[in-house]
Amino acid sequence: MNEIRPGERVDDLRRNGYRIIQNPQKFCFGMDAVLLSGFAQVKAGASCLDLGCGNGILPLLLSAKTKGRHFTGLEIQPYSADLARRSVALNHLEDRIRIVEGDIKDASGIFGASSFDVITTNPPYMTGSHGLINQDEAKTIARHETLCSLEDVIRESTKLLTPGGRFFMVHRPFRLAEIMSLMVRYRLEPKRMRLVYPYADREPNMVLIEGLRGGRPRITVEKPLIVYREPGVYTDEIHEVYGY
Repeated sequence: MNEIRPGERVDDLRRNGYRIIQNPQKFCFGMDAVLLSGFAQVKAGASCLDLGCGNGILPLLLSAKTKGRHFTGLEIQPYSADLARRSVALNHLEDRIRIVEGDIKDASGIFGASSFDVITTNPPYMTGSHGLINQDEAKTIARHETLCSLEDVIRESTKLLTPGGRFFMVHRPFRLAEIMSLMVRYRLEPKRMRLVYPYADREPNMVLIEGLRGGRPRITVEKPLIVYREPGVYTDEIHEVYGY
């Protein structure tokens, strides 16, 4: 089940001894997923769903960092879902993490309404007209809204969350107005936001946002998260998020 195939490698996550199988020719997880795992809050006993889980990085990290009861990953690409399942098996986490192959647009039909306490997602950032389309299909699907839209993600998240359930997403600041508008429309009230800056004197290139199903209007904007102190040198806070 967890055999390593040609073109794949095993990377150490430096959390609980967990490892992950990746294929650099397809898609490897990035800093955005790691930062989301540090921003998301999963209480003891909570059930968590990651929409578009890729190779399973968020369920793996959150199972290591939190006391959540169970983690599910939904992934539409068969190869990515297979990678995630093999990584789960590699870490002997089959009782705690489940990987489901399926479409985000049909997520509420797959799992049923009000099925999860927490939803995380690191969705495609680019619309069809933004950025360069990568020649590799797996990377295109991960980066561009070819198979699902931001509205699909937010609509299905509201359906899937229990009343008072929490939603955590990493995205790009240039789409922040659209993000907020859709969250409010689907009653996934924005409650907490943090902008991520590569350097203190640069523009932000990521936004971390938390929503509450059925929450009242009031948002807390947290202090900026700075990634690099200088080229190649992470800030202390980034080291804390990564765990080393």
